[in-house]
Amino acid sequence: MATRRLPPLRALEAFVRTVRLGSARAAADELGLSPSALSRRIGNLEEFVGKKLFTRARQAMQLTDDGHAFYEAVNPQLEALARAVESQSENLSVLRLHLGVLPLFGSQRLFPRLGELRVRHPLLHIDIDTGPHLEGRVGDTLDAAIILSRGPASGLHAVRLDFNMVHAIASKEIADKIGSEPDQALLEKQTFLIHNELPESFRAWKDALSLHDLEPTAIDHFDSGQLMLEAAAQGLGIAIMHDDHLRRARDNRLTELFGVEVESPYSYWFVCKPTALEERPVRLFHDWLVKAGL
Repeated sequence: MATRRLPPLRALEAFVRTVRLGSARAAADELGLSPSALSRRIGNLEEFVGKKLFTRARQAMQLTDDGHAFYEAVNPQLEALARAVESQSENLSVLRLHLGVLPLFGSQRLFPRLGELRVRHPLLHIDIDTGPHLEGRVGDTLDAAIILSRGPASGLHAVRLDFNMVHAIASKEIADKIGSEPDQALLEKQTFLIHNELPESFRAWKDALSLHDLEPTAIDHFDSGQLMLEAAAQGLGIAIMHDDHLRRARDNRLTELFGVEVESPYSYWFVCKPTALEERPVRLFHDWLVKAGL
């Protein structure tokens, strides 16, 4: 049987890193190469496959359709190769990811699916951090984070996980008193519960209901979505929440007010430093998260 000719592995590495990092310069820096040396490696790969993988203009490299198809075909095989090598290694070691997560996202959306990740990558272990200011600690005390944001800071690799809606959630007793139609006079007698880091959500909800001048009796601020839900269930106020937390909570003490569709200014994002994608724990979690569609 004839031996298949393998592609130049260093050229494959240069290609994959350029795609993942989105920058030839960043890939060259990661590999300790000059930009011209990186370009030569990719050129060797293009010659091997007989296709143009990138267009080059003004020192920028843009992935072609052939290049995108090649990446989609090759990347899973490289991951499979890495897993195969790991499984046969005598020096098995834990892969450790330091991940920042908002508590409600963690308990409702992430943890119920982590078993799938453990089965797929048994060496990957995750340290969970639910502290404040997650985005600002990415690249320092955190390898990556899942945040709720209007848009992550520039300089971060960011993947939008969803398009959120705003919901007003209250105990069924409060909902019965307020009724099925928005009444500004009744709503102004209520206490509203607002997350410290998501102040624009209440404005978006008021504007959607044409209650622009609504000034409630009080606004109580929280730093935990889980505690907001419990406070609402105890009748302490109307919680302005995001995503489908009411459905996921399965708490029959709670209900949504008015059933209106309100687009949120905020969405959940996965964020990390671009260079962190070359760290295997970050890459494994990133790829699983995107594919899992949490």
